Amino acid sequence: MSAVGVIFSNIHDENIPELSHLRTMGSLPFGGRYRLIDFALSNLVNSGVTTVGIITKNNYQSLMDHLGSGKDWDLARKTGGLILLPPFGARDGEGLYKNRLEALKGITGFLNRRNEEYVILCDCDGVYRMDLSEVIDFHEEKQADITLVCHNEEIANSRNYTTVKSDESGKVTDLKINETVRGSDKFYSNIMVIGRKFLLALIDDAVVHGYKSFREDILLRRTKTLKIYAYDFAGYHATIDSLSSYFTHNMELLEKPVRDELFGARDIYTKVRDSAPSKYGDDSAVKNSLISDGCIVEGTVENSILFRGVKVGKGTVVRNSIVMQDTVIGDNVSLNCVITDKNVVIRDRRVLSGCEVQPYFLAKGTMI
Repeated sequence: MSAVGVIFSNIHDENIPELSHLRTMGSLPFGGRYRLIDFALSNLVNSGVTTVGIITKNNYQSLMDHLGSGKDWDLARKTGGLILLPPFGARDGEGLYKNRLEALKGITGFLNRRNEEYVILCDCDGVYRMDLSEVIDFHEEKQADITLVCHNEEIANSRNYTTVKSDESGKVTDLKINETVRGSDKFYSNIMVIGRKFLLALIDDAVVHGYKSFREDILLRRTKTLKIYAYDFAGYHATIDSLSSYFTHNMELLEKPVRDELFGARDIYTKVRDSAPSKYGDDSAVKNSLISDGCIVEGTVENSILFRGVKVGKGTVVRNSIVMQDTVIGDNVSLNCVITDKNVVIRDRRVLSGCEVQPYFLAKGTMI
C-alpha cells in the first residue's frame, strides 16, 4: 500500500479543556496505559504505512515525550518513519495555523517531498481499530476523489459533528456540518483517504480562492462536483468530544466485547514504561477493573481504571473512577465517578463523588 499518514494532534482540543489544558488531544491518557494518538498511529502502522507526519500546534511537549523516536511503533527509520511537523500555518509566515486547511497549507513541503500515491488524514478524537488498507481498496474500486470513513454512533449531545448521507453505491449525496443531532446517525469519523497530488491541488486552489475551512469550502461546497464516497465502518468507534464521553468510553473498556474488539486481532502500540508488577495488599479487593503495572492496591477497587503507578491506601474504596498515572490516594478515602489527572494526591479520609454525566474532575498535580 503506497500511502503516507498525516495525524492532526491538536484538532478538537477545545472539546475537553479540562484535560487538554496542558497537553494535546493526541496525548490524552486513555484506557489505563494508552494515549489517544496510539489508536490512529497503530492503525496506520498495522495497515502498512511506514511514514507518518504528526501535525503539532501547542502544548505538545507531552506528545513529544510520548512518541520519542517512534520506535515503539516501528517508526524509527532512516527514511520516512515518524516525522513531527512544525505548527506554522502558511508559507507567508502568518504564524500558528487556525484551522485544518491552514495546517495543510503549512505541510505542503512535506507532501511534495513524498512519493506515495495516497494520503490518509486522521484526527485523534477517535478510539477504534481499523484496517486502513481496506479503505484504500474501496477508494480505488470506486475511483473516488475523496473517501470519508463514516460510522454510526448513538450520541446524546452533538458538537461539531459532520453527518453524511450516501446512496447505495456509497457516493456521498449530502453533508451537514454542525447539525443538531440527538440519537443515532451516520457521522464522518475524521478519517480521510485522498490522492496526494489531488490534495496538493486542492490546497493550491484553496489558497487562490482564499478559502478558510476544509469542510465547508471544499467538502461541502464541492459535494456534487467531486466523487466523494463514504466508507461505512461497522466496528467499534468511540468519539471523545467531552469529559462525559471520555468517562463513558473509558468505562466501556470494562466490557469484554469492547476490549476484544479493540485489542483482539491487532495490537495497539504505546510507549513502554518498565514498571514492576502491581502489588496487592492482604485486605485489598478488586472487581471488574483495569489495573496497570506499577500500582499498589491496599483498599477496594470496583469498576474502575487505574493507570500506571497509582497507590490506593488501606480502607479506601474507589468505584466507577478513572485514576491516572502516579496518583496517590490515602487511607479511608471514598471515590465514586471521579477522574483524576496525573500526579494527584488525595489525602486521608476524603470523600469525592460525581455522576456518570458529570464526573468529579481533579486537575494534574492537585492535592486535596
